[in-house]
Amino acid sequence: MKIFNTKQEIKDYLTSKKEENKTIGFVPTMGALHEGHLSLIKKAIKKNDLVVVSIFINPTQFDNPEDLVKYPKTIENDTKLLESVSCDVLFLPSVKEIYAENIASEKFDFDGLEHQMEGKFRNGHFDGVGTIVKTLFEIVTPNRSYFGQKDFQQLQIIKKMVKKNRLPVKIKGCPIFREKDGLAMSSRNTRLTTEHRNAAPFIYKTLKTARKKFGTENAVKVTEWVENQFKKHPFLELEYFTIADEKTLETIKNKESNKKYRAFIAVFAGEIRLIDNIRLKH
Repeated sequence: MKIFNTKQEIKDYLTSKKEENKTIGFVPTMGALHEGHLSLIKKAIKKNDLVVVSIFINPTQFDNPEDLVKYPKTIENDTKLLESVSCDVLFLPSVKEIYAENIASEKFDFDGLEHQMEGKFRNGHFDGVGTIVKTLFEIVTPNRSYFGQKDFQQLQIIKKMVKKNRLPVKIKGCPIFREKDGLAMSSRNTRLTTEHRNAAPFIYKTLKTARKKFGTENAVKVTEWVENQFKKHPFLELEYFTIADEKTLETIKNKESNKKYRAFIAVFAGEIRLIDNIRLKH
């Protein structure tokens, strides 16, 4: 596996590969890799000649400075994992390499997607996401890029950003990877206390019951039921639960037969914030 730290080095290398007509698959990450990341990389390997993974903890997408400081950093282990799945290239830039002296986000218009759910609770988060993903796409110039559906809102926002900026990359959303007990895999899970880790599968269990209820009840009733479940929970605090249109991400009250819906949730397990979602049938 080749490791590059500068934009120029990786650009030069990838340009030479593109001249050989090689296709590039790209998986941008913030490190602290787990099986969910590896599943994206394996998908990329199947469909591309060359796979690039970036590890960069992006300061502009953290609205909470403490969260940025505490974000897990496991570069040695990450490198071993990448080698174990035969990743071709690791891009490991510094903050200075990406932002120079100006650590700030571009301003984006995502047609309202950014004002829903996460956007209500994490000020400026999606401008930060848009900035880093656009920058990385311009450096790597991949044919395809892979993202997990755990961050479904982020996935839709990146698709919108690619479309609006006419970037020549196909965005591939990949299924949520879960622990055996149902908890969605996340780099933040390593920071959970034993108590909170044991409680966390309740999130997915509640989502599955909400999906069943959505078959016979309207969105308002299902939302009330979920909120009540968490009011009684000793270790988990609900930040939001919403049933939204997959395309617009707007909260719905009543179902329409020709639309696709998803339930989204954000929960605090102590000071660790966990998100998840589930596709709904109706």
